[in-house]
Amino acid sequence: MKQIGYYNGEIGPIEDVKVPMLDRALYFADGCYDASMLKNGAVHNEDAHFDRFWNSARLLKIDLPFTREELHNEIQRMVDVYDGDDGFIYWQVSRGTALRNHAFPKGAKPNLMMMLVESGTTSTSKEYKCITVEDKRFRFCNIKTLNLLPNCIAYQQGLDVDANEIIFVRDGYVTEMAHSNVSFLVDGTFVYHPFDDKILPGISMKNIIAECKKLGIPTEARALSQVEAMNADELICSSSSTFACRITEVDGIPVGGKDPELFKRIQDAVYAEYETCGK
Repeated sequence: MKQIGYYNGEIGPIEDVKVPMLDRALYFADGCYDASMLKNGAVHNEDAHFDRFWNSARLLKIDLPFTREELHNEIQRMVDVYDGDDGFIYWQVSRGTALRNHAFPKGAKPNLMMMLVESGTTSTSKEYKCITVEDKRFRFCNIKTLNLLPNCIAYQQGLDVDANEIIFVRDGYVTEMAHSNVSFLVDGTFVYHPFDDKILPGISMKNIIAECKKLGIPTEARALSQVEAMNADELICSSSSTFACRITEVDGIPVGGKDPELFKRIQDAVYAEYETCGK
């Protein structure tokens, strides 16, 4: 199968797997998720993604009814029937199934849903054209919740003007993107937003930090103002499928392009690390 669905142990073609209408994910988006690329039959950065997933559940006070090993084994069940070695793996947990009520339902068991589909990583040659959007999201951005409507609205706002990502700005400072992290090269230093409640702690951005340290490139956790960001030597988009791509335009103004050699060193390193997954 090329598109596999999973719900509480049931595996089948994605269009055949059903979810009950009383799953709290449907009417409250009451849950969290994580996702990664499948490479050579293995989940890329599985431990890091599991760490973030368990932390998101903890912050939402969802008591996961399975261990890390059990989740790994359920993912492996999907991989075993998947027709391929590479793809995109997504998993989410909701608080459970119960009649609609804002209070946490007593005795409800969390529901696990997953999907595995064909997908590739973003080409290293892709360049991002972005617009800035006021960051109106609430202060749970460090939790990978299912509440992504503000991100969807902002992302569509970008698509409507032929941009392929947006950059959130809160109180004059750049935070992150609709479904990616944004980071910068400034005077030879890799600069990224601190891992606080204003951004999601990106696994790919953490990979960049790790590769920078291997390469001897300084790193700094610091929020950049919108003006500083626009004047950075390079602006970088990163996500689970876009490991490090250049942002070349923001709000119709050309940006970056001032340190292409350093950017290419970083980009080559993070893509090379991905190629080792599952080997």
